[in-house]
Amino acid sequence: MLDKLLPLEKKYLDLREQSMNLEIISDMQKMISINRELSSMQKIFDLTQEYRKALQKRDESKEMMNTETDLDLIEMAKEDLKSAEAQIPELEQKIKIALLPTDPNDDKNIFLEIRPAAWGDEAGLFATELLKMYLAYATKKWWKPEIVEEQMSDIWWVKNVVVKISGDSVYSLMKFESGVHRVQRIPATETNGRVHTSTVTVAIMPEVEDIDFKIDPNDVEMDVYAASSCGGQNANKNQTGVRLRHLPSGLIVNIGDSKSQLQNKEKARSVLKSRLYQIELDKKMETEKSLRGNQIGNGDRSEKIRTYNFPQDRITDHRIHESRSNLPSIMAGNLDDIMEKMVIENQTKLLDASTQVN
Repeated sequence: MLDKLLPLEKKYLDLREQSMNLEIISDMQKMISINRELSSMQKIFDLTQEYRKALQKRDESKEMMNTETDLDLIEMAKEDLKSAEAQIPELEQKIKIALLPTDPNDDKNIFLEIRPAAWGDEAGLFATELLKMYLAYATKKWWKPEIVEEQMSDIWWVKNVVVKISGDSVYSLMKFESGVHRVQRIPATETNGRVHTSTVTVAIMPEVEDIDFKIDPNDVEMDVYAASSCGGQNANKNQTGVRLRHLPSGLIVNIGDSKSQLQNKEKARSVLKSRLYQIELDKKMETEKSLRGNQIGNGDRSEKIRTYNFPQDRITDHRIHESRSNLPSIMAGNLDDIMEKMVIENQTKLLDASTQVN
């Protein structure tokens, strides 16, 4: 293990030395590049130092047990050896995970899209509740959510909503939410007390910059329209709403939430770009079926993600076959345990796959 880590240690230390070089400090671009690389290597470097200390503690404890005559010191060495031998495999596992290739989109902001699917009004109601759940979670994570596209039914349930969520590592946690979310409960309109199943689709798309993905302006048509005013009460006489149509794919994006046509155009362009980028990601993943097969979920809208069973107070994740209770807390945005579990499970599967290849 140490043989693999030595080059990484050396590279980190070289970069740290460069970051203190006066010539580099005066070059802003180089300094930013070096600091970014140092930041990306920090975790593996810290784990390597912990690993070295654990190995040293193990070796020193063994030596003390073989050479020391004081019974108290021998007993202390035994305890230290036991502690080190328990710590070493845990650190090795963490190091292996840290060495896995990272998803280049993990640090990106996202567009979250929620659409009701089967069972009409009940699906719309659940879509609204999922929206509130994700908004509450974003607030708890100190992320910044912004609704950029919203279509409501006559009774104010979500027909379609797109939310931009900005913050630290948003995509890395939220990317496993894409797919079909099912709810099982007794609708308020059900007079016979029967449990109904409704479905909502969720899509998570990374926000992309022009450097990552470009759209040919000739492939996009733009129309403007009179968007509804705040609250949807009165028609706005100004043509502030923007509709972008991507001709090759047929994708259409309507944005009319801002009073400024320019702002709506920029938002629409950003959403369209992320949708097209997601299509390219899906195509890439399709050609890498072995990798897709070893991930937790494939990000497809048709994949069944979770079932929220309200009568039994149970939420079941169908990808890892795990259930938990306390639905009210989860719907209030307390999703940390769920999100972290998905990340760990995905890392474990990818690690197992890489071990088999090696």
